Amino acid sequence: MNYKIQRRCIENIADFYHHVSLKYRHTYSVELVHKNLDEALDAMFQIEKSLLRRRPTLKRWQQLGWHMANAGKWYYAYTINEDT
Repeated sequence: MNYKIQRRCIENIADFYHHVSLKYRHTYSVELVHKNLDEALDAMFQIEKSLLRRRPTLKRWQQLGWHMANAGKWYYAYTINEDT
C-alpha cells in the first residue's frame, strides 16, 4: 500500500510535541520529543495493517467519508483511493 501523508498532519503533531516540551521544559527532553514524533509517524504506516479501521467518532469525519484508526493517543482520519 502507498501512503500519502499531508504535510499539515506532520506539522500538527510536531507542534503538539513542541508545545509539550515548552510547558514541561525541565522534564521533557529534545530526545523524548523526537522519540514521540517518530512513534506517531511510524503508527501512520501501520494503518490498515495492524491498526484496525474504526467508525469515525467525529461527525465531520463521517460526513466526509473518512475512516479512522487510533494508535495510543493519536487518532488518524484517512481515506483509501485504490492502493493509496
